[in-house]
Amino acid sequence: MSSSTDGAAMIATALPLDRRQVEALLTGTIANPHAFLGLHPAAAPDGEGIALHARAYAPGAEGVTLIEQGGRRARVPLARVHDAGIFAAAIAGRGEVFPYVLELTGGGHTWTQGDPYRFLPTLGDQDLYFIGEGTHRRLYERLGAHPRTVDGVAGVAFAVWAPAARGVSLIGDFNGWNRRAHPLRALGSSGIWELFMPGMGVGEHYKYAIRGADGVEREKADPLAFAAELRPKTASIVADLDRYEWHDAVWMAARRDANPYQSPLSAYEVHLGSWRKRPDGSWLTYSELADELIPYVRELGFTHIELMPVAEHPYDGSWGYQVTGFYAPTSRYGAPADFQAFVDRCHQAGIGVLLDWVPAHFAIDEHSLQRFDGSFLYEHEDPRKRTQPDWGTFAFNYGRHEVRNFLLSNALFWIEKYHIDGLRVDAVSSMIYLDYSRNPGEWTPNRFGGREHLEAIDFLKAFNELVYAEGGGAITIAEESTSWPGISRPVHVGGLGFGFKWNMGWMHDTLEYFRQDPIYRQYHQGSLTFAMIYAYTENFILSLSHDEVVHGKGSLLHKMPGDEWRQFANLRLLYAYQWALPGKQLIFMGDEFGQRGEWNHDASVEWQALGYGPHERVRRLVGDLNRLHAQEAALHALDHDPAGFQWLDLNDAANSVLSFARRAPASDRGDEYLVCVFNFTPVPRVGYRIPVPEPVRYREILNSDAGEYGGSGMGNLGLAHGEAVAHNGHPYSVALTLPPLGAIFLKPDR
Repeated sequence: MSSSTDGAAMIATALPLDRRQVEALLTGTIANPHAFLGLHPAAAPDGEGIALHARAYAPGAEGVTLIEQGGRRARVPLARVHDAGIFAAAIAGRGEVFPYVLELTGGGHTWTQGDPYRFLPTLGDQDLYFIGEGTHRRLYERLGAHPRTVDGVAGVAFAVWAPAARGVSLIGDFNGWNRRAHPLRALGSSGIWELFMPGMGVGEHYKYAIRGADGVEREKADPLAFAAELRPKTASIVADLDRYEWHDAVWMAARRDANPYQSPLSAYEVHLGSWRKRPDGSWLTYSELADELIPYVRELGFTHIELMPVAEHPYDGSWGYQVTGFYAPTSRYGAPADFQAFVDRCHQAGIGVLLDWVPAHFAIDEHSLQRFDGSFLYEHEDPRKRTQPDWGTFAFNYGRHEVRNFLLSNALFWIEKYHIDGLRVDAVSSMIYLDYSRNPGEWTPNRFGGREHLEAIDFLKAFNELVYAEGGGAITIAEESTSWPGISRPVHVGGLGFGFKWNMGWMHDTLEYFRQDPIYRQYHQGSLTFAMIYAYTENFILSLSHDEVVHGKGSLLHKMPGDEWRQFANLRLLYAYQWALPGKQLIFMGDEFGQRGEWNHDASVEWQALGYGPHERVRRLVGDLNRLHAQEAALHALDHDPAGFQWLDLNDAANSVLSFARRAPASDRGDEYLVCVFNFTPVPRVGYRIPVPEPVRYREILNSDAGEYGGSGMGNLGLAHGEAVAHNGHPYSVALTLPPLGAIFLKPDR
């Protein structure tokens, strides 16, 4: 056969096929399709000279013509040499491979497409070395789907790690989800499979069809997909995260130079899907949330929004904690660029964004990571280490360096591509203990015979070292519910390296105290004071999170005893106490105004409650506490230094009264401090004397019982006068009126 265009001619003859290659192609087990398909120099069929062997796999096409790009623009019809749709020819007279496209005909139509099998690998040897070593910290720059231009041709480069796979193919709308149409090539022994798809762009839906080590073929979402379909659909979507133009350079520069331990941090925890819904019950988009949530948070004075997990997840009821797409923000609320814009707008409004991150376990949905290549790849082979019994999920195999690399890169990914300001690691206890929620016989000890999960511990240390070395001022936070030492201490001194830790002990003890009827609180005052014994063993965040208002626990308001007035007074007292103590602050959405019902992820926060005065007044108090927290260095600058706290009287259990001073670092303005006093009973105290640091006039800068907050209005008329009257071992004191179930903050007025 021959063909000519513009005088250029090529002689093509039929080409025999290697039966083993054909069988591998058609059974999804071909490891190097580029060696079989495409254009390759080879001996001419007659043994004289060099020819080019051309092969194309085009199931469904009736004819295929190879068209040279540039040069002589020759056209070469390929012969159909296999009923499955393999076309081939040996082209005499040309010894060098040249760029080309394929023209296909079928069903009365003709179309042109690039041939993926004419391109060299898009990953280099250095990439493969670091990926194999488990030290490629920006894995997301190489694996996954990346729009690129290769040899002047625009397309998408795909790469996936599946070392035990017998074959991997790309499937999607572009090929009718045909599992055989586009096999990837294995790059040596690296375990990486790769394919460049010319002509493809952003928005394409795809998966991988993986013939596993066990012989089973599975359709899997891309572990490093940047976007995914909305559940119940499960395809990955090609996205370009570098298109978004950021406008938060001022924020990012300030973050790099900030000291988070000496700065105010007051976080508003949010589940995006249920903060506010449309009237028809549908979700707000990332853009709509930016329009409504950011001004609300700014008005209340919170410094940060903490988002419950936004990584893609199939089950709404998991709240995002059972992840399938670790590199994809959920499509429930929009596209990746929309989430980037949400974070950007937060930063421009002066609000940081913390993100719940879940390296403890992953969802076991069929399209996800489980048995990804037919082997136990991301999960552990040992069933005693594989499962998380509390959640019905799989735990990661932290002892495998490629899995560690997948997670470490993911942490850096959210910080670099989405400018996230901090990662809160969920369920740390489930990671660091081998016997977590397991009965005897259901776990296996470490090599020293202990219950510590040594590989997980090493992973967490590496995670924290990476974030603090390369995260540009981003912070890390641990949710860890035991007394494991050094959670928020640097790795080099034996700690896990987190920046902060949620104070779960304080939360439990404090809520237990507030549940008590005030008449009995005198017997439980130690529940309040105990937290200060260990307050400086970690860099604590005092958290009242979503976990305290779900699963039958009731709302914070309804945890409080007494009639409605006392419940609201107790809630205001709780918040004043929380904000006064050393440590950063966090509360959950709806708690800022005393939502009555416990949180329901299928419904909005109870915004209608703000039409009832007491709720709005609690919200006003929270806003004022946040502003005071930010304005007064004494309330944040020495949160993690014992020099920032001084008990004034902790022993008056009979009256259920506590008082302490919060101090700022020494400055040229003299001694800066606040005096904080709390009356945990509904009995007003008139002429109640407490020690103070000096005999000066004090301004009452906050009173939780003020009328504007819904209280009785009892207080000190804005002023109190310190005296040289010894009390409780101190040379100076002040006589105060303590409001019922109230807190007052005093500032020296020199």
